[in-house]
Amino acid sequence: EKYPSLQILLILTDQPYAGVIERAKKFTTACEVVPRKSGMDKPAHEAAILEVLKKHNVDWIFLAGYMRLLTPWFVDAWQGRMINIHPSLLPAYPGLKTHARALAAGEAEAGCTVHLVTLEMDAGPILAQESTPIAPQDDAQSLHDRLATLGAKLLARTIPDYVSGKLAPRPQPLEGASYAPKIKKEDGLIDWHQPART
Repeated sequence: EKYPSLQILLILTDQPYAGVIERAKKFTTACEVVPRKSGMDKPAHEAAILEVLKKHNVDWIFLAGYMRLLTPWFVDAWQGRMINIHPSLLPAYPGLKTHARALAAGEAEAGCTVHLVTLEMDAGPILAQESTPIAPQDDAQSLHDRLATLGAKLLARTIPDYVSGKLAPRPQPLEGASYAPKIKKEDGLIDWHQPART
């Protein structure tokens, strides 16, 4: 209603039980599930997604919590028209476990980044960012929940300005980039001698 020139044509998920399916019913928005079936490789799954996007005449893709790298041909096909919301202040903490990594590093603040999707993970030009202080009582879950709300609002504010040409993307700075360490089996071990909050 606030942006009459923009229309949400489709909500698409690969998770059959995603909460967004019920939300789509409330707003009478088309919703389709394209699950990654057993034995289906990534290109085949993305081809199935593309068919659904074509059916609904989609011009733009906005990713939220997709959590998978897309193949080069899919990214190239939607270059400049596919936007992601990432729960960190990129270039810091691309990839997974962003909340836990920020807490472990003793960061004073966390945040969200709206950026264009490129071939390299979470490395696309930045459209908008917003930060929030990390409180002493924060854990990964509380930070996740706060950033989910913050990110949704930031994405909603950013989309109209970018689509209308009012917002120019800016390259991510090289300084401050960090990378997720490879997760090892030992990382899941619990030291039961430690207090619940360390």
